[in-house]
Amino acid sequence: MSTLEQIKSAGAAGHLLESTVTNLTTWLEADLPDWVAESVDELVKAAAWDELNDRFYRYLAFGTGGMRGRTIGRITTEVEKGELGPLGTPTRAAAGCNVLNDFTLVRATMGLYRYISAYLATQERSEVPSIVIAHDVRHFSRHFCELAASTWIKLGGSAFIFDGPRSTPQLSFSVRWLKAHTGVVITASHNPPHDNGFKAYFEDGAQVVPPHDKGIVDLVGAVPLNELQSFLDVSSDRVITLGRPADDAYLAAAAEAAIDDRVFEKAQLKVGFTNIHGVGAVSSVPLLAHAGCHVHEVPEQCEFDARFPTVKSPNPENAEALALAIKMADEKGLDVIMATDPDCDRMGCAVRGADGKMHILTGNQIGSLLADYRIGKYKELGWIPAEGSDRVVLVKTFVTTPLQDSIGKAHGVKVINTLTGFKWIAAKMRGYEEKLREAMLMQGIGLDYDATPFASRAKLLQQHSSFYAFGSEESYGYLPNDCVRDKDGNAACLMFAEFCAAVKLSGETVLDRLDALYRQHGYFMEGTVNLYYEGATGADKIARILSTYRSDHPKEFGGVAVSEFLDFGVQDIRDADDELIPKQDLYVVSMENGYSFAARGSGTEPKMKFYVFANAPVAEGADLAEVKAAVATELERIKSAIEADAKVRAES
Repeated sequence: MSTLEQIKSAGAAGHLLESTVTNLTTWLEADLPDWVAESVDELVKAAAWDELNDRFYRYLAFGTGGMRGRTIGRITTEVEKGELGPLGTPTRAAAGCNVLNDFTLVRATMGLYRYISAYLATQERSEVPSIVIAHDVRHFSRHFCELAASTWIKLGGSAFIFDGPRSTPQLSFSVRWLKAHTGVVITASHNPPHDNGFKAYFEDGAQVVPPHDKGIVDLVGAVPLNELQSFLDVSSDRVITLGRPADDAYLAAAAEAAIDDRVFEKAQLKVGFTNIHGVGAVSSVPLLAHAGCHVHEVPEQCEFDARFPTVKSPNPENAEALALAIKMADEKGLDVIMATDPDCDRMGCAVRGADGKMHILTGNQIGSLLADYRIGKYKELGWIPAEGSDRVVLVKTFVTTPLQDSIGKAHGVKVINTLTGFKWIAAKMRGYEEKLREAMLMQGIGLDYDATPFASRAKLLQQHSSFYAFGSEESYGYLPNDCVRDKDGNAACLMFAEFCAAVKLSGETVLDRLDALYRQHGYFMEGTVNLYYEGATGADKIARILSTYRSDHPKEFGGVAVSEFLDFGVQDIRDADDELIPKQDLYVVSMENGYSFAARGSGTEPKMKFYVFANAPVAEGADLAEVKAAVATELERIKSAIEADAKVRAES
């Protein structure tokens, strides 16, 4: 019996999904290298049906973070393994349409090229489509970068790449700096070592949003497998490698994150930094050192390493990932430690408290502290009115702490809530930029937005549009200004260092400042429930949770009644700018005790996510520690009820 016959037989027996059989048949009948058939044949002979389902049940799709998934299978076939690289990288990425490999990457690049070409035609622009591509340190990242650039050139475009790993925010900046039409970063952010990704950016330097994302996906899906063969050999001819000027330009833009750099020399801040084997040290360390911080790097984690060998997960929101940095901080008496994820768009930290110990902050806490400090500093320096203004905006996602809504209101600035993903925050920036351009054109003035000094731009935006003062999301993403259009771990390090320096000069601790916010606005605490469901069967479970939330709204959790249920996939919901929020399977549930939570499927990982928000007023003279303890206890109880309900729905 042939391999294809065995596949069809396994499908008939229920071992393989119908979609898996269809996709496998297409791949085996396509003009692909012989090793693909050899790899499939090995898995079929081993009756590795789960592995084949996971690899072939669907095509990788764009989510909130682009296209992301495994590049190394749970089972690595002999032909894929080949001769392992020095860091354990197989010779070939896993075969499959639900895997990031040469085939899915070339299809994505071709679909992106065709979309950009069509877009330029609709704009009556006769330019050659140009792309900037960056990559992190993951398995196959450099190869995928060079393959995408080679494919773009063969299609007729122009392509820029860097001479080595660079951060996601530098890619975002470079698209605008080079006036390119699109950009791509090869990264899976903080995912496990076996993953990689293809994150697409538009000409504004932001991740693609509707209608462009769907348009790209449609054209990617329209690329026949038989067209891939001629693009699989990498050619570096005509690919432009970016040098020092590109790095210097980005560093200059990232340095704009500091509002009051005078504090650095006075405070003599001692900073510990770890890039957790990723790209963070390329820019974060120079930024901090140039500002005047005394920077100490974690030696065990400095080197690029796709295995991330010193941590369970290269995610700076995990305490374990900060352990070596905290140990170093205690040994050297450092004030603060900061950590960035592999592509350096996220930053986590720990600060020294009055008790002399290091305390880890959450992304919500970091964002809230920065929001309050930066808006206050803008007022102090006269950048924005002392009483605030509805032309000044603080932008956050719906799944980010409501504490920031309270901070924005207290400062008299507008707070905009967006869907999850920094691309939606960047979309607001683009709207503000376009409104300013239109206003200037009405006056007969052509505005070079990026060439306009930031201080002047801030003034013009407040006069004619809206000035983006700060933005953040709970997942450790922060952005100081619109020089970059994605969350920036490098700029975040500089921002937080400035804040810590200012606090140090005041004689307080960061935790003192945080408690001051709680006493002013009430105590806010957040928690998450993450239910991981990998593979084809996992996707079905996530889909069941989402669909049953819509068809059978939850009525109570742990004996607390639901007071409001918002379905962003069905209802028309508008933001504070009165703009309609795009439809998405996001649910926000409010409860009678004042708690709330948001539920959504992750766009970048195989999991169902629940973001739970707890709060309680803090009366004058109240014991804040007692309030915190009571809220924490109730939060855990509600989280358990949400998780139990979701698990039932997943199996229903």
